Amino acid sequence: MEEDISATSAPRRRQARGKRRMAQLLDAAASVFCKCGYTKASTNAIAREAGVSPGTLYQFFPNKEAIAVHLGERLMQQMLEAHGQAFTDANVSLPLDKMLDAILDPIIEFNLRNPAFLALIHGPDTPGEIASSKQVLHATLQRQVEEAITLRAPELPHDQCVRVATTAFVIFREGLSLAMQHQGAERAAYIVELKAALTGYLAPTIGTEAHAVRH
Repeated sequence: MEEDISATSAPRRRQARGKRRMAQLLDAAASVFCKCGYTKASTNAIAREAGVSPGTLYQFFPNKEAIAVHLGERLMQQMLEAHGQAFTDANVSLPLDKMLDAILDPIIEFNLRNPAFLALIHGPDTPGEIASSKQVLHATLQRQVEEAITLRAPELPHDQCVRVATTAFVIFREGLSLAMQHQGAERAAYIVELKAALTGYLAPTIGTEAHAVRH
């Protein structure tokens, strides 16, 4: 018996439409969370931003927290991918100023493209599941910083390496948050200051010249 092609393709089309609608709702939620913050955001506002009825929204998400959790998971995964592209041996071996450009620029660019990321993970009212994912993300980033420092300064005692990585991470996190509060040329200037702060802090420990890394 020949397979009914129309019968099998219809569910696929519905599934594809469902994925597009979900992505549309998550994009709308990202915009609303950025404008209002998580607490003041509402499902009605998200539906309006997406150009759909509240009833359509509830077909995909039961409440605002579920939307935030799905959006947070999507953004966390994208951020982890940005980390993976940044912390490579080739980047770690560069002169310090170029190393910071190669590692920080993709992460900064991600945050500039996705302001909802900081709005969600740093908000005082972040849903519990996102807060847990944030801890995993920060631990991953700090571990990658520790590995980069170890590759450039293998003689450094482990406990000191941890302290340096922790401090560098805090400088980056707070500096990025400050930069994100500004726009245009002023934001770019704060990013320059952030890199200068990290250069001044890290140079005595890992040097400024290119450094061949060995595993």
